[in-house]
Amino acid sequence: MYKAIIFDFDGLIVDTESVWYDVTKEVMLDYGCDLKLENFAKYIGTTGGGLYDELNAMSNQPIDRELVKSRTNELYQQRKDQFALREGVLDYLQAAKEHGLKIGLASSSSRKWVVDYLERFKILDFFQVIKTSDDVQKVKPDPELYVKALQDLGVEANEALCFEDSLNGLTAAVGAGLHCVIVPNPVTQYLDFKGHVHRLTSMSELSFDDLLEHLAKKQNK
Repeated sequence: MYKAIIFDFDGLIVDTESVWYDVTKEVMLDYGCDLKLENFAKYIGTTGGGLYDELNAMSNQPIDRELVKSRTNELYQQRKDQFALREGVLDYLQAAKEHGLKIGLASSSSRKWVVDYLERFKILDFFQVIKTSDDVQKVKPDPELYVKALQDLGVEANEALCFEDSLNGLTAAVGAGLHCVIVPNPVTQYLDFKGHVHRLTSMSELSFDDLLEHLAKKQNK
């Protein structure tokens, strides 16, 4: 049915996004801004420029973007040791490899950011293709990351299945013509997802083989 799978990274493989929300919310309290989850979540999966514009508009004083970035990064670095692979991720990677599927990754983050984590969790070798913000003019929700990943994997969009946790990521995947499974995290679970082929609470909810079987049945209806 499928020849390849493509994973997003942040929030899907490792839930970095919940921590980014927590530390950004903490820093913005100094600016009189009570950052709501819904305001933060819509910028997940893309670059942070729009988020800082919104933070500035919400604050009772102009924000120093570089200072906010520096302080959030400092708090983030203090907490990153708590990270682990999301449930079921390793099982899905191993199952896809056993099926002989090509495995790619498409992330709006930088290559160094992504690869450092993949090496840390010893899963880098699963991925034949990795596309990041270093490789494109526009990140998600633009489909360019997925288009380039498909090209390098040597498959057509209808031959690949992708996994996303964000609305920007889903938009990019659908724009590239991919079938997309949504696996939201605590920060993105309340977003209004539309156009995906299936939704999981985590990859431990359904085995990879059962997911493929379920999707095959849906297509044959």
